[in-house]
Amino acid sequence: MTGFTALFLRDLRLVWRRPGDVAVVLAFFVVATVLFPLGIGPETNLLARIAAGILWCAALFASLLSLDRLFASDYEDGSLDLLLLAPWPLELAALAKCAAHWVVTGLPLAVLAPFLGVAFGLDDRSLMVLALTLLVGTPTLSLIGGLAAALTLGARRGGALLALLALPLCVPTLIFGASAIEATATGESFVVHLAILGALALVSLATLPWAIAAALRQAGE
Repeated sequence: MTGFTALFLRDLRLVWRRPGDVAVVLAFFVVATVLFPLGIGPETNLLARIAAGILWCAALFASLLSLDRLFASDYEDGSLDLLLLAPWPLELAALAKCAAHWVVTGLPLAVLAPFLGVAFGLDDRSLMVLALTLLVGTPTLSLIGGLAAALTLGARRGGALLALLALPLCVPTLIFGASAIEATATGESFVVHLAILGALALVSLATLPWAIAAALRQAGE
């Protein structure tokens, strides 16, 4: 696990040197979310009904913004070749980079989302569930995005291809994340939806690092 920790901390340091990358993601999330209440108007009931879908879609699109550079810098400066030759599994390297991406994007989005949910008139319980579903669901988004980033590595217009590959795979997470909030708003239990989100995250954790590693090996040949 020494290599995993070293790569994880290295990516966090690189992000710390470029705080603008994280600021752009959070700014996009805020602007994309706030535009809906401004455009629809002070219709509290309508805003509360559409809040779950809007907040989750905005979080999904925001998390995709920084994924095109997840492996690109390593590919361009030759660091990917070193990772391929490292004495520890490439799957751990892929997991470390996806974990770093989640820490700097998914975690801030989960913390910020409840404050934006107030603009939609969500009650305290719904705001708590919103944060909880994003905490559980965004790791899946980072892993799926990592696979898409590895598959499009070195391709022209990689950002567009990345979105086309990642978005369909993110639909189940999006559906159950939004459904948990909607169930809470109607007085139903959100536990089943949250459990499915957790299951999706565990399945992604158990399978996607190997798929990402295979794509990186293909790109490094």
